[in-house]
Amino acid sequence: MEPLTSHTGTTMVLRRNAVDTDQIIPVEFCRGFTRSGYEPGLFANWRKDPDFALNDPLRANATVLVAGPDFGTGSSREHAVWALRDWGLRAVLAPSFGDIFRRNAWKNGLLAVALPEQVIEELMHRGEHSPELDVTVDVAAKVVRWPGAEHPFAVDARARWLLMNGLDEVAVSLAQDEAISAYERGRAHWLPAFSPAAS
Repeated sequence: MEPLTSHTGTTMVLRRNAVDTDQIIPVEFCRGFTRSGYEPGLFANWRKDPDFALNDPLRANATVLVAGPDFGTGSSREHAVWALRDWGLRAVLAPSFGDIFRRNAWKNGLLAVALPEQVIEELMHRGEHSPELDVTVDVAAKVVRWPGAEHPFAVDARARWLLMNGLDEVAVSLAQDEAISAYERGRAHWLPAFSPAAS
């Protein structure tokens, strides 16, 4: 994963509350075994409406989604995050998130940032009237900025550190390979041992 300290992009406004993971990507699109290829399923049912936000040609290159409260509730499917990333979105700003969705987002390089409801409303208003509005999510400074405004946000310290260093949990474990191997060599011979499968 590439390190991410800041992201700037234009906005797409989704004026819907309590958007759950089944609405983000219906279950029939979740049958893959990889972390990519889910773009066709993103908001698949809502995209049938020609007026839906993702169908707006003025938002075709938007990378910051601004949504209502309780975004990403429901099941814990990571596919919801992957689908948003596959579409090209790099940040979701909302008053609140489903806890598991928010953790999954940060682990996969999608910035799920909670801001006060009145701030989100202001951003929605600005974004709806200005497709060219640039919003910056500064992970290093823990602030969201757009012309004339700046608002701090809270983020789990470990998730922020991992993202800024381009690491995931597997990479952190692999960095300790020498220490893990030394520990295993020192274990009593009668304890259970792990033998990698032959390739």
